[in-house]
Amino acid sequence: MISYFLIETEVGRAVAGAMLALVLGGVGSAWGISIAAAQGAGVLSEKPNLFGKIILLILLPGTQGLYGFVFAFMIANNTSLLTGFAAATEILSANHTGSALGVVGAALGLVLLFSAKHQGDTSAAAISLVAKSEKEFGRAIILPALVETYAVFGLLMGLLMLTWLSQA
Repeated sequence: MISYFLIETEVGRAVAGAMLALVLGGVGSAWGISIAAAQGAGVLSEKPNLFGKIILLILLPGTQGLYGFVFAFMIANNTSLLTGFAAATEILSANHTGSALGVVGAALGLVLLFSAKHQGDTSAAAISLVAKSEKEFGRAIILPALVETYAVFGLLMGLLMLTWLSQA
């Protein structure tokens, strides 16, 4: 029954897209945070006074998980999944919107996964910079923020596609 639902129905494909964005964004955030946290723990063992600055750099890759959650919720909201299966089936089956949303969710999930991992790498490098010179924090935070812009672009494009597809 579940395999039929996920493979054979437009609602199932939309749910799969929502869950791929959520899961891949969450996995990427956990991966990125673990990379930055490993670097941060080493620095904090010698310079505990840098905790406030280091924790911010560690948390930055966590936003991709939030973006995946927002996208999954927006799919559920825009396709009437929140009101029930029957309403969503009517909306999604008319023009294969569920299949398109599945592809959009998968693509966004990949963007979130890899941007979070690379933001973790960049945050770790920024943590090393702050460890050497605390006054460089302002410059250091810009480095992982640059990686963040691509996650934001992915989320914005995903939301635009969702809006366009929901109106079709």
